[in-house]
Amino acid sequence: MIRGELDSTFMETKRNKPLWEVVSAKMKERGYNRSVEQCKSKWKNILTRYKGYETIEEEGMRQQFPFYKELQAIFTNRMQRILWMEAEGIPSESNKRGMWFLSDEEDENEDRLVEKANYSGKKKQKAIESSTSSRGNSDNTNNGTINNLKEVLEEYMKRQMDIEMQWMKRYDAKEEERRMKEMEWRQTMETLEKERIMLDKQWREREEQRRKREEARIEKRDSLITTLLEKLRSQGL
Repeated sequence: MIRGELDSTFMETKRNKPLWEVVSAKMKERGYNRSVEQCKSKWKNILTRYKGYETIEEEGMRQQFPFYKELQAIFTNRMQRILWMEAEGIPSESNKRGMWFLSDEEDENEDRLVEKANYSGKKKQKAIESSTSSRGNSDNTNNGTINNLKEVLEEYMKRQMDIEMQWMKRYDAKEEERRMKEMEWRQTMETLEKERIMLDKQWREREEQRRKREEARIEKRDSLITTLLEKLRSQGL
């Protein structure tokens, strides 16, 4: 559960060892004294079992793995995050490689690099260990852990700020595009309204002319009828 809560941070940083130290510290806070290596080993074993159950076609057999649903939720959220970053065009190591088990593979790569560094500097480390007390080593370790945590948090915050800045830029661009489309729509509506007013005016003018012609025709007809009646009266008819 603790590892799942930090999964997004694991995905964003290249140095996972300080994060495993956070996991170990949180375990100790809850009464479980587990070292960093124990936490990583446990997580690796759970992942290995999960990958094995993922190859099973029967859903019922998958459910026999006690942590199947929890891990499924973690990797589903991870994939959704990768897809979202691809859709938003945000560059990311996880986005480039597009792998569910990216951060876990980086743990193994980091372990190999650490082992190589430890091997190359073995004599130097022995000299340092012999010249410092156990208390001094503990203080240095704690200081190193704090510094590593600070670096991880600073890197994480920087990534979050970059993502936020890119999101704001995309939002501003879309807002500007929306505003331009709205202006075009308003101009189109104004043009259509002017055309409607002009057509209405033309219709009223034609209707007025038709009314005048109709009145003139009626007036002419009435005049002819009056003339005919007068002629008939004069003839005594």
